[in-house]
Amino acid sequence: MRLCTVLLIPLLALPYVSAHGFVHKVWIGSQTYSGNTPNAEPTASIVRQIDNVDPVKGATNPSVNCGNDAQFAEDIADANPGDSMSFLWTGGDLSTWPHNIGPMLTYMTSCGGSNCTNFNSSEASWFKIDQVGRIPGDSSFAWYQNRLFVQDGVPANTTIPSTLAPGAYLIRHEIIALHLADQMGGAEFYPSCTQIRVGGSGTGTPTAKELVKLPGAYADTDPGIFVPGVFDTPPAPYTFPGPPIAAFVTAGAASSPTGSASASAPSASSSTVSGKSSSSSKGKSCKLKRTGSTSSPAKRAEVPRPHRLSRIMRGMALGLGGGRTH
Repeated sequence: MRLCTVLLIPLLALPYVSAHGFVHKVWIGSQTYSGNTPNAEPTASIVRQIDNVDPVKGATNPSVNCGNDAQFAEDIADANPGDSMSFLWTGGDLSTWPHNIGPMLTYMTSCGGSNCTNFNSSEASWFKIDQVGRIPGDSSFAWYQNRLFVQDGVPANTTIPSTLAPGAYLIRHEIIALHLADQMGGAEFYPSCTQIRVGGSGTGTPTAKELVKLPGAYADTDPGIFVPGVFDTPPAPYTFPGPPIAAFVTAGAASSPTGSASASAPSASSSTVSGKSSSSSKGKSCKLKRTGSTSSPAKRAEVPRPHRLSRIMRGMALGLGGGRTH
């Protein structure tokens, strides 16, 4: 019996230890940029390197702005208003993204007069440019995030606002995993910041009321972060956390869809994550484990998360935390 106990605890913990990740690649138009593996020897990149792949826990955690102990990146990439931008999220071992429940949101902040390479994101004022939740009309009530989960190499995509004023910006792509969000403090935040320099002659800027601080924009009690009915079927409408998408963004995109998933990355699979911002979304089952690899989502092994976790498993999952952010 003692031997069984020793073996059981690592097995219970395994899905949570391995089920974390980071932004491995970024595409801007036809250009590809690599992110640094967390806590590895850094190389020149436009993506701010984090020190571990653990989720940020707690809406007021300082690391919620750019990730665990995120460091200034050495490079900055040129971009133009209206460019497509894609983020390839992977597991810490470069496996397929391990979560499938929860929204994806995109924010930007001006780096002011700097080129972003030494801009402290803890002082940033962010505005939202994109958010996606559930896939409209999907009979299984799947989230757009699920498409990252079911197929290798599928990125989350967005579009740089078509009327954005020129300047240096941090663009922050975020996944909020909600598979533990039926308990207060269970939501997992995965933010990543990329440094870009936007050209063109646009004039679009957010209003003061549309700017938020991170941390500051979220609370653990927000309905989109604490979701007791996250596994209800049919799901209730999902309420996105944070501010609304900035008005100049929606005005400029009135004739074309945007979404943390609307364009195809040049080297990604044809099954890219695509869709418009949605104000209604929620989750049904948590697929924390899969077997094999296939391009057909229907052939992936699906392991529904129990509606209630054991006290030991839930305690392990809720105990994960993050570090400092710059």
